[in-house]
Amino acid sequence: MRAHEALITNLGPKSIVIVGLMGAGKTCVGRCLSAALGMPFIDADHEIEAAAGCSIEDIFELYGEADFREGEVKVIKRLLGNGPQILATGGGAYMNTETRQSIHENGVSIWLKASLDILVKRTSRRGGRPLLNNSNPRDALEKLIGLRYPVYELADITIETGQESVDITTGKVIEALENFANITEKTE
Repeated sequence: MRAHEALITNLGPKSIVIVGLMGAGKTCVGRCLSAALGMPFIDADHEIEAAAGCSIEDIFELYGEADFREGEVKVIKRLLGNGPQILATGGGAYMNTETRQSIHENGVSIWLKASLDILVKRTSRRGGRPLLNNSNPRDALEKLIGLRYPVYELADITIETGQESVDITTGKVIEALENFANITEKTE
């Protein structure tokens, strides 16, 4: 049996849930992980937009962050009921106690941890990030690091990300998952 098959077997019905700040690489690593493991990839933010019929930026503007977070909890809980998958969450999703509990019960959480400089560089590449719209992005990200990193530390696995390629980061994730699921390769 190949190591990836053993990993998927040992995870059973659990999903692999990627958490972290915006710009940490959750979507890129999630897609790469999906291809490597042959599991479906779901982006929670895209599912929230589909359920709401508008962009996250529009949800924030029209209804506010509180309504967005309420919908986010419901969508993630629904997604986690769909069986094994790679699920990339929005940066604030893991901050919600109910969402964290759902992830803990139905998945293995992986925190992609990136430095402030990396996050600033990556988030400057595209817009659509409501929490960065009304202030200096570097200051906003620094504040979010202070608030969220202590909670992200509750994740099952932490992977430091930096300048390496998405393939290297994905390899680190797979190795950490195999260690977490106690997969050992047998030599024949």
